[in-house]
Amino acid sequence: MAGDALALATESALETERQFVLTLGGFALELPGATLVTHEKIPVPRFNFVQELGVGPERQAHFFEHALDHYFQRALRPVFRVPLPVPDHLDRGLRRFGFRPRAAALTLLLSGGTGPTPFNPEISVRPAGRSEIDLVASFWTSDRERPEFRTALDVAWSHPNPHEQLVPLLGFRGDEAVSAAVVYRYRATAGIYAVATRVAARGQGAASDVVGYAVSRATAGPGVGYSIFADSERLERRLVALGFSPVRSFREYELPADAELALPRPGPPGPPQWRPPRPGARRDGDPAPPAR
Repeated sequence: MAGDALALATESALETERQFVLTLGGFALELPGATLVTHEKIPVPRFNFVQELGVGPERQAHFFEHALDHYFQRALRPVFRVPLPVPDHLDRGLRRFGFRPRAAALTLLLSGGTGPTPFNPEISVRPAGRSEIDLVASFWTSDRERPEFRTALDVAWSHPNPHEQLVPLLGFRGDEAVSAAVVYRYRATAGIYAVATRVAARGQGAASDVVGYAVSRATAGPGVGYSIFADSERLERRLVALGFSPVRSFREYELPADAELALPRPGPPGPPQWRPPRPGARRDGDPAPPAR
């Protein structure tokens, strides 16, 4: 894929991820330098993140104050995604507010459009039926978030907006559902999200077969590009083997579990850094008063 086309496909994949959160009941606030993706009723980092953070050194203090106030007022713990390599000033700024980098990078990958043959012939994959919505929701959320997630999933699945489509997938071993994923298409790009496997079936190709099915069967329709995220080197290698290619990587910064959701004190008060001009005061660029 040529440079311009690759850049456009990458941006489309990031936009599709934002739309996925929005269609499940979230919203996004755009600030100069980043987008604050937010879901107040599903308070997990996967639905509350600052996407594509790129703020200059002279503007980061205002940005962080605004962004953190946005999340902390809602008692949410966001994740900040900073494209690699991370600028020094952003690393220092995030650490000052208590955020710490995750060890592994988050990588966005795009598919060439051809899925692999099944890894495990014992696993059969198919789109989920509407009557299986409780089974689908059980793969991803705890008891606390599940009712909200189930309702949002049902609305987006049954009543999609124009230009979008949501297709949950289930992988079965015999009669038992052992893996799942959600394919969400926005315009001409589809993301494969929330790939999950039951604990007893991990390491047997159940997740890989769901991902491969999504691409090879053109689950979201013909002529659609597919994207997926990897949060470990092992997963990235597996996805490359499935025909995906890494296109952009991020360092994710998160708060420790015991961190307070509050901005640090600004420090002792100092003199004002700007004073309004006094009446009759001369400003830069004004002509000098006439000599007397």
